[in-house]
Amino acid sequence: MSISDKLAETYRGRTVLITGHTGFKGGWLALWLESLGAHVIGYSLDPPTDPSFFQETELSRRITDIRGDILDQTKLDRVINEYRPDFVFHLAAQPLVRASYQSPRETFNVNVMGTVNVLESIRVSQHPTVCVCITSDKCYENKEWDYAYRENDPIGGHDPYSASKGAAEIVIASYRKSFFEPDGSQPLCALSSARAGNIIGGGDWADDRIVPDCVRSLVNGETMLLRNPTAVRPWQFVLDPLFGYLLLAQRMKEYPGEYSGAWNFGPYYSNNVDVQTLTGKIFREWGIGRWENMPQQNNLHEACFLKLDIAKSMTRLGWKPVYSIDDAIHKTIEWYMADFSRAEEMYNFSLDQIAMYMHDADNVE
Repeated sequence: MSISDKLAETYRGRTVLITGHTGFKGGWLALWLESLGAHVIGYSLDPPTDPSFFQETELSRRITDIRGDILDQTKLDRVINEYRPDFVFHLAAQPLVRASYQSPRETFNVNVMGTVNVLESIRVSQHPTVCVCITSDKCYENKEWDYAYRENDPIGGHDPYSASKGAAEIVIASYRKSFFEPDGSQPLCALSSARAGNIIGGGDWADDRIVPDCVRSLVNGETMLLRNPTAVRPWQFVLDPLFGYLLLAQRMKEYPGEYSGAWNFGPYYSNNVDVQTLTGKIFREWGIGRWENMPQQNNLHEACFLKLDIAKSMTRLGWKPVYSIDDAIHKTIEWYMADFSRAEEMYNFSLDQIAMYMHDADNVE
């Protein structure tokens, strides 16, 4: 049976709640689940950017699109009680490091208390469900060494964003131990956290992210200014971690006690390249482009080196990355070029990328 068939068997006809469905990763996840035959309920604020993947693929016409604040406990309770989801994927977040320095209170509120609110709504609903909370590779106490962080390594965080994701991990572990498996029996809610690397793919328009910043500079004929060109990141194509989330939730549904916990979904180490290398690859794929160092305007701390150990996900879930860094860049730029040319309908184009990804996943060595 193909991967697509196995996933469809799990999600077809099921009700799936996605918080943050109007965001970049949330939009791709909503589209994938909708294509598998799931009844997708999205709960989110308006799209965080204009344009956005959500708008470009017209997802509001294809799923149940609910606008709400993750900090609105009453509305969250009402949505979960009304739709009684079989699966919950919690992605709603303030996702940017530099924005967290500008709005630390908002970052902690959304990323920590937003997670508390989702888990509390599930707890009080008493409806059995599977919940995957998406945090970040930056939740780890990063010591800037050449070491890939494992799921049992210490949680930490220097900047407000990273600290908020570390705090969210502590919240998730507390709810799992205190409420969802207090006596080791079948839990009411199978609960996991998923930590992914730096995601690239078509439809991301956020500020202070390398791919959309590159695309904007290319379209406007401007020189790309790199803030931290030697910083190394675990780059991965958007569908790689999303496949991991879907596979994890599938296993949690079947064996909740065995698969609830923390999981890393990162690339192979060959995808860990610095920002200037990634930028050069993007410009070669596009056919033009130039960059230079950004003048230093402040001393805001950002991690320079980070790797994820993915052995647990590979051995226990049977998950593995499908696309190399060059494949990921090709697929990403292919999406943006199709969008700018207006020669493609982006809903179908994005579905084609998902179909090709699943075909490639079936044949990956």
